[in-house]
Amino acid sequence: MYCICSILCITFFFLSPWNFICCFPPQGLCFASTKTSLKPETQVDTSENEIVAPDFTNRNPRNLEQLALARKERGWKTTWPKREFWHRLRLERTQHYVEAFVERSNGDVVLSASTREWAIKKHLYSPKGVAACKNLGRVMAQRCLEAGINFVNFKAVIPWEYRCESIQEFEKAMQEGGVVLREPRRIYK
Repeated sequence: MYCICSILCITFFFLSPWNFICCFPPQGLCFASTKTSLKPETQVDTSENEIVAPDFTNRNPRNLEQLALARKERGWKTTWPKREFWHRLRLERTQHYVEAFVERSNGDVVLSASTREWAIKKHLYSPKGVAACKNLGRVMAQRCLEAGINFVNFKAVIPWEYRCESIQEFEKAMQEGGVVLREPRRIYK
């Protein structure tokens, strides 16, 4: 990028990062430029982006659940608790700890949280009781939303246990966290 007109003393004056002037005392000034045009040389044809492929393969295994089109296991009428759900939220209280699970209808545990976990336990005064259930509900709501589970079935609680204040606080914390505690009805087509 040097403008060499003579072998004499060369001085450069920078006008901008792309332009400079070569000054030769006997001959005068010589300009050199490295600017390029900002316009693309060819126009890209974007009409092919608007064409929809006739064959589509969905790679999301939970897509039908989210659209409420997936089948629910309905042949378990005589069993209790019922298995007509995609995800069920269970809360188990023991003498020393409280645990919460989100499981599928086949029994696989998808998410879990417990007051046995040190990350939860260190913030609690006691790993059991109303405050522990409320905080466990907040943690489970956050984990459910991070995993993409927005709807869970929480009707599988023994009716006389529902009157307990700790379970009601757990349910309230889950709802405040943004999780809906009933699943949408299945759409039959």
